[in-house]
Amino acid sequence: MPAVGITIYSCGPDEAALFRELAPRYGVVPTITEAAVSEDSVDLAVGNRCISVGHKTRITCETLLALSKAGVTYISTRSIGFNHIDLEYAEKVGITVGNVNYSPDSVADYTLMLMLMSMRHIKAVIRRVEIHDYRLNDVRGKELRDLTVGVVGTGRIGAAVMARLQGFGCRVLAYDSVPSTPANYVSLDELIQESDIVTLHTPLTPETRHMLNRERIERMREGAFVINTGRGPLIDTYALADALESGALGGAALDVLEGEEGIFYADCSNKPIESELLLRLHKLPNVLISPHTAYYTDHALSDTVENSITNCLKFESENGEPVWTG
Repeated sequence: MPAVGITIYSCGPDEAALFRELAPRYGVVPTITEAAVSEDSVDLAVGNRCISVGHKTRITCETLLALSKAGVTYISTRSIGFNHIDLEYAEKVGITVGNVNYSPDSVADYTLMLMLMSMRHIKAVIRRVEIHDYRLNDVRGKELRDLTVGVVGTGRIGAAVMARLQGFGCRVLAYDSVPSTPANYVSLDELIQESDIVTLHTPLTPETRHMLNRERIERMREGAFVINTGRGPLIDTYALADALESGALGGAALDVLEGEEGIFYADCSNKPIESELLLRLHKLPNVLISPHTAYYTDHALSDTVENSITNCLKFESENGEPVWTG
């Protein structure tokens, strides 16, 4: 049977090596490029109905239209989230968009690490040690077993976080608009008011944008912590910064941030940071920031590459094209 061609955009060296290794096993001929998908790079997709894209670059409506004219009918994004693609417009121009599942353990492990680092004020510890100040912190750390943790979003990642928390003996509350796993579910407002730590694992949609808004942040427990490994706009970041600066909240650990585009994944060491919010947060000793890296493990990469290939093959099969599945 004929091989299936897939154009793979925004492909780094480690991803490219895996695509080259796995593609032949599925009868796939990959066209691989480091370039992001854009109107300038659409030509690379000509002849292939399916493409695979990364999550770091927003795909414009103009690019979607150009892809459609080039014959592309399916986009597999190598991410769980879709917020870099206008799904409504993609459907309008005849393109189906699919995401991939990858090891939830990557983000769940990272989330627990951020919780523990936050509870032990590790940023302040490291800052002191780096200047050879080896005194203990003025504020003692907290133990998870003494705390209530609120998990917002109980899909694969949220469920994996809750499973890990069981080993620490803490009280766990859960909120999800569609409960899907055994948990102690409460309303979002009750979770916000009862939790010492609030950790976010829900997709970004128009309904969840700023779900942690100023009003809810003001109702959080005094000294509570916020952990976000979901998407930056789940939080009203100006309201969060105000609460952190005033001392109303105990701290935050943010692997994602509103306005991270163009900053995260880039070397900004020799140029000014234009994000006022990022600069405000960086100054605070009780705020940990990392550049959207929770997913970044070798296991998750392998899952992402393989599932991106199989998504494309499934689409081709369901649309009447015979495919070889190895």
